[in-house]
Amino acid sequence: MNTVPQQHKLLSKRLQHKSAIITGAGSGIGAATAMLFASEGASVMIAGDKEEFIKETAVQIRNMGGVAAYAKLDISSEPEWQQVVERTIAQFGKVSILVNNAGVSGNLFLSLEERTKEEFERVLSINLTGHFLGIKTVAPFMGMGDSIVNVSSIAGITGNAGGNAYTASKGGSRMLSKGAAIDLAPRGIRVNSVHPGYVDTPMVRNMEGSMDFKEKAIGATPLGRGASAIEIAQGILFLASDEASFITGAELIMDGGFTAF
Repeated sequence: MNTVPQQHKLLSKRLQHKSAIITGAGSGIGAATAMLFASEGASVMIAGDKEEFIKETAVQIRNMGGVAAYAKLDISSEPEWQQVVERTIAQFGKVSILVNNAGVSGNLFLSLEERTKEEFERVLSINLTGHFLGIKTVAPFMGMGDSIVNVSSIAGITGNAGGNAYTASKGGSRMLSKGAAIDLAPRGIRVNSVHPGYVDTPMVRNMEGSMDFKEKAIGATPLGRGASAIEIAQGILFLASDEASFITGAELIMDGGFTAF
C-alpha cells in the first residue's frame, strides 16, 4: 500500500494553485511524488498503465484531503497522451507541471549480442519516446513558470554491463531534457532531469537477480544505503516548484555519492 509520512501534511503549500500530470504514479517514486505534490497544494492527475494502482494512489490523496484524479495511460501512445492532457485540463483547468516518471528496466543482465532488437526498442519506446511524447503533448498547454521534470537515472550518466538498453534510454532522456529546455525557454517553461541511484521500489525489487544487484549497488554507494521513494520525490518537488525558477536544462543527481568516484 502507498503511504505518505504524516509530516508531509504539515508542509507549506509550495504548489498551491498548480496542477500536475505524473506518470507511473501507481507505485514507487511516482506515487510518492503524487502524494507529496498533493500535500503541497497541487491538483494531481495520476497516470499509469495499471488502473488498480493509480486508482489507489488517487484514493489515498483524497483521503488525506488532497485533490486527485486518475487516468490510464500507455506512455508510448500519442493518442492516449492527448486524452490524458484533455482530461486534465477539463478536470483542473490547466497543466502546470509534468513529471515523466514511468519507466521500465528491461533485462539488465543481457549483453549486446544477447539482446533482441524488439526488446531494445521496447525499453526505448517507454523510457525515451514516452518522455518525448509527454513533453510534445503537454508543452503547448503550458506557459511562463511551468515545469517539466524527467525522471532519468544515474544509468543516463554512467554505463554498466548488461544495461545497454536501459542506459541508452536514460541517457536519451537526459539529453532530451536539455534540448527541450532550450526549445521551451523562450516561453518560460523549465525542463530538468532527476537521476536517482539505487531506490527501493517495486520495479527494482522485481528485477531478475535484484538481490545481487542491490548488494552491489549499495556496496558502491558512499552513503552505504539505497534511497527511499520519498527522498527522490523531494528532489522532483524542488525542481517543479517556483524555488527552482532559474534552473532549466539541469540534472539533479540523487545517488548517495555513487557517481562521485
